[in-house]
Amino acid sequence: MSNSTLNNLLKDYEKKKYTAELNYEKDKSAFYTSHPELSEINDKLGKLALDISKAVLKMDSELADNLKKEFYKLKKKKEDILKSSDVPQNVKEPNYECSICKDTGFIIDITGKNSLCNCIRQKMFDIDFNKSNIGNLEKENFENFNFDLYSDEINEQKYRAKISPKQNIANIKNIAVKFVENFDNPEEKNLLFTGNTGLGKTFFSNCIAKEMLSKGKTVLYQTAPIMLDNIIDDRFGKSDYTAVYKNIINVDLLIIDDLGAEVSNQYKIAELFNIINARLLTPNGRITKTIISTNLSMQNIMDTYQERIFSRLASYYNICRFFRR
Repeated sequence: MSNSTLNNLLKDYEKKKYTAELNYEKDKSAFYTSHPELSEINDKLGKLALDISKAVLKMDSELADNLKKEFYKLKKKKEDILKSSDVPQNVKEPNYECSICKDTGFIIDITGKNSLCNCIRQKMFDIDFNKSNIGNLEKENFENFNFDLYSDEINEQKYRAKISPKQNIANIKNIAVKFVENFDNPEEKNLLFTGNTGLGKTFFSNCIAKEMLSKGKTVLYQTAPIMLDNIIDDRFGKSDYTAVYKNIINVDLLIIDDLGAEVSNQYKIAELFNIINARLLTPNGRITKTIISTNLSMQNIMDTYQERIFSRLASYYNICRFFRR
């Protein structure tokens, strides 16, 4: 991720925050004008605040205490009015794009330090790495899934399964939904989608990505060929991709697509193992999950990537085999 990307995004965030707060003040002012009681309360609160300051300066603690009681009583009345269902949300608070960081791009982490909010981290991923990799998430979601594309036929010899393609894809959908719901559970396994092209693997990956983004998680999408080439280039000093490796290890959800499409060698196999293994170790105490999509069969994976990688996938991933007809 480049500093220029972050700086440009922070400028956009500053504009968004200013616009949200400006619109909030306009909406609030218009609402108060149409509700004289609130305007009257605001005027009284302003006067009481001034009177309290004067009493404190005069060291009249009894008067200051009485004025403070009146001030907080009136303030609570105002808050009760604003909390009522009759008050529009845009009058209660600014309409920030991100309610977590309030469009600043930063949050205070558990150590008390400022850190980047997931919303801006995700935008940086999208600009620098994801680009056009993730499909149209508005169209590709669980609600739009079409079961009719899959056959009802049960043919063990043809499909190498005792259930129909339609029942199989229904089972995979349930696994995907459970994965989303239990994402933060360390016991929930990662996902390996295997099957030929055009059977729904990318669709399901995008469905899950959409759900995780809506939950404020970060998602990094990389095809195996590009991801491994970039890491190898970094290792041999051909590019400055250290940030890529760091984000691959630490992003909440990593989607590795097209595993097996890369030109394989021992260096890439070693790097793939490091990535899979490191993400299983919950880096920095955080729960991270991985989805791997491949056209390879489990036997092909064993033959191509050897036992170390195969054993990790077999032990820590729910293996979902896609078939249709």
